[in-house]
Amino acid sequence: MFTNARLKLTAWYLLILMAVSFLFSAIIYRMVSSELERGFHQAVMRMQARRLGLLVPTSDVNVFFLEDITEAKLRVLRGLLITNGGILAFGALAGYILAGKTLAPIQNTLEEQKRFTADASHELCTPLTAIKTTLEVALRDKKLTAKNTREVLRYSLIQVDELTNLSQSLLTLARTATNGSNFNFTRVDISPLLTEVTRRFQPLAKKKQITLTTHKTDCVATADETSITKLLTILLDNAIKYTPEKGRVTLTSEHSDKALQLTVSDTGVGIARQEQPHIFDRFYRADLARTKDKSSGFGLGLAIAKRIVQLHKGKISVESKLGHGSTFTVTLPLNA
Repeated sequence: MFTNARLKLTAWYLLILMAVSFLFSAIIYRMVSSELERGFHQAVMRMQARRLGLLVPTSDVNVFFLEDITEAKLRVLRGLLITNGGILAFGALAGYILAGKTLAPIQNTLEEQKRFTADASHELCTPLTAIKTTLEVALRDKKLTAKNTREVLRYSLIQVDELTNLSQSLLTLARTATNGSNFNFTRVDISPLLTEVTRRFQPLAKKKQITLTTHKTDCVATADETSITKLLTILLDNAIKYTPEKGRVTLTSEHSDKALQLTVSDTGVGIARQEQPHIFDRFYRADLARTKDKSSGFGLGLAIAKRIVQLHKGKISVESKLGHGSTFTVTLPLNA
């Protein structure tokens, strides 16, 4: 599809270019021809006037020098045709390259949408299939007890919760795909925001006997408060999820005159080096050693986090080693 579109766009570029080129060539040819004729007329008339003391009629001059004028016109015409041929060849190449550059973002966007749709469909089908299978087995069981029924319903509710989480993640991802047009950038006091996000995770950390601490400095930045809260929620949730009992998770904020740096570090299982370049890809999940938790998610969290950072014109990076934990660093301009 894009090959044909590229060729058609190249043809249109070339048509416009050659139309302009031929128009200018016709004007130049007309002007040069007129100047040649006028110049010959004046030159010959002056020569005859000096030699004979007479003025030679224009009609005689036209007959006398007709072949020279015609040959000069042909030379000009050949030069213009050669020039237009060069413009045609160069225009075809340049137009094809320009058409490719023009269509590349559209092609990448469509391919990304196709991959996203396929991945989302697959992720949605997984819990739906599990629910359907569980219910079908339960319906076929003629000896189904009340206890078993409650277990089936409990399992189905877990799958429904997963579908809800996936739907919410997809909606968040869609929200961040609008180039920040729906973000509300205001002056945000970072210190209270970090305190509130940490407070929300204290019960979960306490349940796993994880020490969750915050080191922060007073700082005000231009940002979308809701999305920054979501960003920190994703990073802290992952840190606690992949940190074993009695581990440590630390949230730190620092700032300079121009930038804010947020760091989430943990003493968890870590991420293999070969996995690190891909962890911000949508629907990407690391190997089973890291994702053995049943609530490991759908691989959308870090993709959302990266997009939030990008819309704030910042950067996000990770340093990790298997068995020694991970450190995620977010750098945001104070005035996004």
